[in-house]
Amino acid sequence: MGNESTPLRREWTFSLASVVSSSSLIGPASDTLGVVEFDPSDSLIATAGIARKIRGYSLSNLLPNDGTVAMLDHSRASEFCICTPAKLSSLRWKPGAGGRILGSGDYDGVVMEYDLEKKVPVFERDEHGGRRVWSLDYSTVDPMVGASGSDDGTVQVWDTRCDGVDCVAVVQPSMVRSPVCCVEFNPYGGALVVVGCADRKAYGYDRRKMTEAVMVFEGHAKTVTYVKFVDGGTIVSASTDGSLKMWKAEEGGDGGGGARVVRTYEGHVNGRSFVGLSVWRNGGLIGCGSEDKRVFVYDKRWGEAVWVEEFDRVGSGYGLVSSVCWRQVGEDECTLVAGGSDGVLKVFVGEKTRSF
Repeated sequence: MGNESTPLRREWTFSLASVVSSSSLIGPASDTLGVVEFDPSDSLIATAGIARKIRGYSLSNLLPNDGTVAMLDHSRASEFCICTPAKLSSLRWKPGAGGRILGSGDYDGVVMEYDLEKKVPVFERDEHGGRRVWSLDYSTVDPMVGASGSDDGTVQVWDTRCDGVDCVAVVQPSMVRSPVCCVEFNPYGGALVVVGCADRKAYGYDRRKMTEAVMVFEGHAKTVTYVKFVDGGTIVSASTDGSLKMWKAEEGGDGGGGARVVRTYEGHVNGRSFVGLSVWRNGGLIGCGSEDKRVFVYDKRWGEAVWVEEFDRVGSGYGLVSSVCWRQVGEDECTLVAGGSDGVLKVFVGEKTRSF
C-alpha cells in the first residue's frame, strides 16, 4: 500500500492567473470560503462560506489573456451575489437544470435550492433537526433525488418533487450517530453512494436500496471529511489524519462488496479542518488544501505531491486553504480554483510539459 512502481514525475507546471479578494475591513473569520464549485458548463464558479453569501464568477473574467495576474475585488468581479439566511457549508449544481439551479446545505441543518435567474429559493427541506449539514449531492441518474449528510449522524435522501416525509429515506452509517461529513453519488451512473463519517470510516450504499452499507472503507485514523469518485469504481477520501487515500471499490452483487486501499497521499497538513478535495478526472490529478496555507496537487499514480504552492493572505500570515475545485475539461491544460479562510479566491492554470 502506497509503494510507487514508477519514479515520481512532475509533468505539470502551474501559474497563478488571478486573485480575488475583498477591500472591506471585515476580519478573516467572517470571510472563510468553505466551498467552490464549477457549474455543469465549467464556465461559472460559485463560492460560499461563513459570510452568508453565494457568489458567482464567470471564469472568462478571471483568466486574463495578456499573461498578467489579475487582481480583482469580490464585489466587482462577481456576476451575482445571493444573501442566505445561514452560513453555508456546501454547494452543488443540480444536474440537468442548465446551470440554473444551485443546491446548498447550511449550518442550521437546512437544504435549499436557489433559482439563479430569479435569485430566490425554490426548494427547502429541514430534516436534520437544526444540526449542521456538511455535504449534499445529487444523483446523476435521477437529478431530482439528492442526499445530505449532517452533524445529526444521518444521511437524508430526498426528492425535490415531493414535500411529504414519505419521500425521504434516512441512513445512519454509524451506530453511535457520528457526524456525516460528506456524501457523493457515483457521477458515472453506477449504483454506489459513498459517505464519510467522523467515526474514521466511509460507507458505500446502493442508491436503489439505501438500507444497509454494502461496503465499508476502513483505514483512516481520524474523521473522513471528503469522498470523491476518480472513476466508476475508484474513490479518493480525505481525513483529518493528514492523508488522502485512494480506494478500489468492488461491488459484489446482492448487497455485498469491499473496498481496498490502493494508495495513500501525504504531505499536506490537515489535523482538524475541512481543507477541500477535488479530482480532475481527465488528467488524474487530485487537489486539496492544507492548514499551512498551501495548495497541494497529487498525481493519482504517486503518493507524493507533484505541485505545492503557498497561499497566503494579502498583508497577513493568517489562514488555511479551505476549498478547492478543478474545472472538468481539457487534457493538456487544466484550471484549479482555491479558496482560503481569509476569503481570498485564487485561480491557477496548469499546462502539461512535453519533456521530463
